[in-house]
Amino acid sequence: MLNVEDYTAEYVKDPFGILTGKRYEFRINLEIPEDDDLYTVNGVYARVIVKDDNGEVRVVSYDLVERGTDKILEFDLEDEEEAELEQFCKEHLPEEE
Repeated sequence: MLNVEDYTAEYVKDPFGILTGKRYEFRINLEIPEDDDLYTVNGVYARVIVKDDNGEVRVVSYDLVERGTDKILEFDLEDEEEAELEQFCKEHLPEEE
């Protein structure tokens, strides 16, 4: 289960108008237990790109990143965690600017 400490989300403008749908970038700070392989002293956040194409919302990509160093961690979430991440993003889509 993913434990979210806090997050930011913003609409990503497509200056050339070549992408279909709308894109959003989330930065989700995760609470990771010390006994988890993903744990780092600095903490971890997920950088998530989400696409909303006429109401069909899905995660396009995500990276798990160490806070403070911005080093991308070579881990993937489990399938159920990916589903939780996608659901979280769907529920927290920002308003388009």
